[in-house]
Amino acid sequence: MTSLNRPARLNRGLLGFFGLLLLAAGGFALGTHSGRLTWVDHSGLLLPGIASPPAWSLYATAAGAIVAGLLALRWLVAQLARKPKTHTWHFETDPSQGRTEIAASTAVAPFAEEVSTLPGVHSARATLAGSPHSPVLALIMRTHQSSDLQAIREHLDTAALPRLRTALDLDTLPLTVEYRPTPTTGDRVH
Repeated sequence: MTSLNRPARLNRGLLGFFGLLLLAAGGFALGTHSGRLTWVDHSGLLLPGIASPPAWSLYATAAGAIVAGLLALRWLVAQLARKPKTHTWHFETDPSQGRTEIAASTAVAPFAEEVSTLPGVHSARATLAGSPHSPVLALIMRTHQSSDLQAIREHLDTAALPRLRTALDLDTLPLTVEYRPTPTTGDRVH
């Protein structure tokens, strides 16, 4: 199955390639410095005829490399964070009467299942984040390329979302929708 987000795939592929290239260069440098690579003279100069650089430039280079590595690691971690953080919701008006807890993923499971049965929707994944006082609902749908997105959105606004708001006893529930078209329009084979 081909991805419709080719720039992101190319971006990750090139970054992975350059990461492996930098790891290989670092391994080569460490192997040469430690003397483990016997075919390279580790005591020789890198560039003949040039004096050693001042000590501060080596420290500055090392600090710059560490900062660049940490920034690259931060970018990598950001690629893994795909959805907002969910919590367990607590519904209690009178603590002496008890309390009700529900996982946010459990609360939106019927909503996502209903959306995935709509005509033209291949699959749906919903994430409920925030608290009951400031909730946010994120919906990611894989749709067929020929789907009527306006009809899907209309069903969300008129039927599915009001039903979820009623079930969760919420006045408002902001919704963000991301449509991801699938490359084929045929039915799924199970």
